[in-house]
Order: sequence, then structure tokens, then C-alpha cells
Amino acid sequence: MQAALADEPDVAARLVDDAMAVVSELVTNAVVHAGTDVEVDWWLEETGAFVVEVCDRHPSRPPRDAFGGDGSYDTPEYGRGLRLVATLAEAWGVTYRAGAKTVWARLPPGGLDEPDGPAPGPELEVAENLAPQPLRADGDADWLGRGALSFLAEASDLLAGQLDEALVTALTGQLIVPRLADWCAVWLEDEASVRGGDGGGPDRVWHTCEGRVEELHRALEKEPPAPRDGLRSGPEPYPWPGDALGPGGAEGTALAYRLIAGGRPLGTLVIGRSRPAGFPDEVTGLVEDLGRRVALAIGAARQYARQATISAVLQRGLLPGAVAQIPGMSSALVYEPRDKGGPSGDFYDLFPAGDGRWCFAVGDVQGKGPEAAVVIGLARPWLRLLAREGYGVADVLDRLNQLLLDDATEAADAAARALVAAGARPVAPGEGPQTRFLSLLYGELTPYEGGVRCTLASAGHPLPLVLGPDGTVRTAAGPQTLLGVIEDETYRSETLDLRPGDSLLCVTDGVTERRSGSRQFDDGDGLARALSGCAGLSAELIAERIRRLVHDFGGGPPEDDLALLVLQAE
Repeated sequence: MQAALADEPDVAARLVDDAMAVVSELVTNAVVHAGTDVEVDWWLEETGAFVVEVCDRHPSRPPRDAFGGDGSYDTPEYGRGLRLVATLAEAWGVTYRAGAKTVWARLPPGGLDEPDGPAPGPELEVAENLAPQPLRADGDADWLGRGALSFLAEASDLLAGQLDEALVTALTGQLIVPRLADWCAVWLEDEASVRGGDGGGPDRVWHTCEGRVEELHRALEKEPPAPRDGLRSGPEPYPWPGDALGPGGAEGTALAYRLIAGGRPLGTLVIGRSRPAGFPDEVTGLVEDLGRRVALAIGAARQYARQATISAVLQRGLLPGAVAQIPGMSSALVYEPRDKGGPSGDFYDLFPAGDGRWCFAVGDVQGKGPEAAVVIGLARPWLRLLAREGYGVADVLDRLNQLLLDDATEAADAAARALVAAGARPVAPGEGPQTRFLSLLYGELTPYEGGVRCTLASAGHPLPLVLGPDGTVRTAAGPQTLLGVIEDETYRSETLDLRPGDSLLCVTDGVTERRSGSRQFDDGDGLARALSGCAGLSAELIAERIRRLVHDFGGGPPEDDLALLVLQAE
């Protein structure tokens, strides 16, 4: 970049130095504090001014030192930071978009003149940014007449697709400043209390001049909104923070809007305009409409966050807290639910059953979400209970099959009684509670000197494979019926000995049925071929290689949950 600037005949040497410093600081800020890929774009305007844009992929994380409680611009670990950018640039700011954030800076032709006294250093005050150009007197009416409805429609689309509360608030400021106001701030309220009502500062602050954000944030901290009783959205007058806005901001108008969704207050939006005329009615009405959309988006984001938290807690409760260590064996597990925030249909377990026995299970429930969680929550504790009561592999499957059928019958009877009591129409075929099927690979391990005895059975599940030290692969069990399908089904088990170096691979259909176009991963014994190439590897390396091969097989992320367990005799 330095060479390219130097080739421009009208570019002053000072501008080259300033541009290099600003680009370096903006890129460093994005890399260190956003932590994503970074795109850099720059150009010279016809006036000779230099403009740079640095884009990252973390829109919900503001650039470091854009505002903060400690007011510090010091960045001893990574350079001078945004303080230097504010000093060298005549204007700079942040543009938020869905999925991205751009920090930009504009340097005047020839660079800023040297100040009197010593050279700028980290301890000097931040230079004043250029004041934003005021709108024309007829600018509001002209824009509102042509674009207000389109603005609201586009804002609705943008906000409706966000499930991150922080990103919603970031987009709010970007939509309002500078088109509708010179500055704005958002206070958010949690479920139990009003953060703005107990002396807390705003969650986000924006200003057309980034150099004013920090001081404005401190001023607003002292004047949290004091909402009136009731659920009136506003606008309500708000004290003007003139001292924080510099000489040009001594007079102005600030308005507060309550953010309400579903009859519940979620926060407060405050907007300000540094001019005596204040806000025309058209603008206040437009911001009130926008505030309703912001509140709905915040409410949706919070509901999603609550559901994700519940699902994560539920998911943790459906899986073992730790995988048991088996004498004479090593194990490795890969578990990748497709929906990271919700219950998976796949589950696993590896636990001691007493009397020198250990049991393992890899299962897959028909369906996903809460329905699958119910089946897993029923099956996994019963597996452990029956195993510890001394039941063999086949007997455990017999009883679990009957348990699932009984549970489905009871659920159907309860649903029918509820419908009759409510006077509803009879349930048509295919409606109401459905039978919940479960495919399960279940086995029992008994270590002995020189090997491990394995007794196992596969109920409608991908068949387990055994890898020998010489690379040979064989099937360890035969196919049997899904659990929860046939009344009084009788299951059988098979027994084999795992010698030192033998590895048992157990997977769910997210592995075998991984698709690439019309092909599946296990077509033509694809899983067995992949496993044969793992001879001589440890259990951990076998699991990782199979996982990587499954991911690489398709063109995108897996479309189903993945679970695989490797048990290796030592």
C-alpha cells in the first residue's frame, strides 16, 4: 500500500505515514478484538483525502475503546489503538450490517497538520472529529415523503432475522444514526429489574462523531431513563447532555422511547438531535414505529436464547457426565449434534455394571427435539438399571422394547381421554401421539487376561465393525428389529473376543447415511473400507479419521447428528 500511495504524484509524505499508521491500527483492532477474517479496502478521493475500510465478521462486538466504562484509550499490548485513529483522521466511524461490521476512517489531503508542542503520544487528549454536516431544512420532509415506508420495511426484514440481542441493538444504532438522529443510546432491561433505573449506564451508544461516544456514554450513565408507570412507548422528554457534545451541542432535543413487546418492557431507546428545532412529528412517529420493531426483535432474540439454554441443559442431562474407563481397553467418542442448541436424536453411554462388567450403548431415536429427548430420557436410565440388576444383553433389549410400547400406549390413551373430555372430534388415523422407535446398539464387556469378551446386539442399528491389527474388517453382529415396533419381540445377542489390537467401531446412521449427491458414505461397504485404512492407529486416531472422512464426503456440513464410539483392546 505504501508503494501505491507513493506513486500518486499529489500525495504528501505525511499522508502516506498517517495512512500506514491508521490501516495498521484498524487491522490490529479487528484481528485482536473481533477474532474473525478481516477485509481491507482503501482509496483516494478526488479531493486527495484517503479513506480506508476494515471489515470483520463480528457485528455484535464493538471496536475496542469505541466506548467503555474506564474511558481508557491505552493499548500498551497492541499499539495506540483507536486513540491514534481518532487523532489522525478527520472523521471515522463504524457501520454495522447483518453478519459484518466495518470500521472506516477518512484522512484529509496531506495529513493533519502537526500540533504545537511535542509530537502526539498515547497520553494526549483525543483530537476533535469534524462535526457532522447538518441536514437541510427540508431534508426531513423530503426523505420522509419518499422513503419512510421503505425504510421501515427494510428495517423490519433486517431485525426480524436476528437471534442475537447484542446484534439487534447494534443494528438499531446503525438504522437511526445519522439519518434520524445525531446520537442514540439503548438501555436494556432484564426479566427482573430495570438496569437503567438503578444507576446503570446504557448498553450501547452511537454518535455521528465517534470521538464523542465515550464522553456521551459517561454523561448518559448519570441520567438513566426513569420510565413512568404503565406501558406507554413514548416519546418522553429526556435531559439534554449538552456538556458531553462539545461546543456545537449545547442545545438540542432528546426523546426517550420505551421498548415494549408482548406487554413487557424490554428496554429504553433515547435519541438526540443537536439543533434548536428538535424533531418534527414525522420523525418521532417513525422512530416510535421502529422502536416497536426493535422491541419485537429483542423479545424474539431473548426467547431464542431461553430456548437454547433450556435445550442445552436438557441435552447435558440426557448424556453421561463422564465415560467410564475400562481396564485393558481404551475408548474414543465423537458426538456432533446437528442442532447445536437443541436435543439430539443420537445418544451414547459407557458405564460400569458391576461384577467386572461394563456396558455400552449407541442409539438413535426417530425424530428430533423434545420427542426424541423423551425417549432418550426413558431409555438411558432403564439401560443402566437393567444392566446393574444383572440382566443380559438380549433380556435388556426385550424389556426396553416392551417399555417403549407400553409408554406409547399410555400416551395414546391419555391423549384420547383428553380429547373426549374436551368434546373434540375423534382422532383420525395418523393423528395424535405416534409410536417412538429407537435403534440401539447395546453391548456388555468383560475384560480377562489376554483380551475382552464382548456380548452385543443391534436393534435396527448400523452394524458394529471389528478392525483387526492386520487391517481386516468383519461385522460383529447381525441385524434385528427396531425397538418399540413389535409387541413381544425376542432379541438375541452374539459374543466375540477382542484380542489386543482389535478395535470395535459403533456408529449411528449420521455416519453411514452421510450423503454426497445420490451416494451415501456406506455404499459399497464404504465404512468398512474407511475402517480398514485405520489399522495400527489408536482409538482416538481411528475416531478422528472416520469423523474427518465423513465430513469430507459431503459438500457441506453434515445434515444429521453424528455419533461414533471406538473401543480398542490393549
